Amino acid sequence: MSKEQLKQAQQFIEAIPHAKALGMEITEISDGIAQLEMDYDARFVGDSETGVISGGAVSALMDTCCGAAVMSHPDVAGATATIDLRIDYMRGATPGERVIARAEVYHLTRTVAFVRAKSYDNDRANPVATATGAFTAEKKA
Repeated sequence: MSKEQLKQAQQFIEAIPHAKALGMEITEISDGIAQLEMDYDARFVGDSETGVISGGAVSALMDTCCGAAVMSHPDVAGATATIDLRIDYMRGATPGERVIARAEVYHLTRTVAFVRAKSYDNDRANPVATATGAFTAEKKA
């Protein structure tokens, strides 16, 4: 991860109010790949009986991670926006544990980036959720 990529990615996160409010942190950024993490926070609990973080918080983490992956792609010029994002929830994140999202651009056209993502907690063998999405992307000339 270059200092410039990290700087751009951090600016991207800080420009998104919900990403900042959820405490998202970029832990990896490279050519078309991003990893963001979010600490467990009782404010984001969706089920008070189990203490499981809400699907909305996980969704926001995954969407933001996908956007960061698109912006880090070496052939993309400028910002991005979500066109479509499908998230499949496999299980609730373990209460008290950090949630990690990792996304990768797997195909890029002139105007659209296609991304796959996975989120997990300490149990990396069993994802919390998976996602596939399409994002706007202006390909460099």
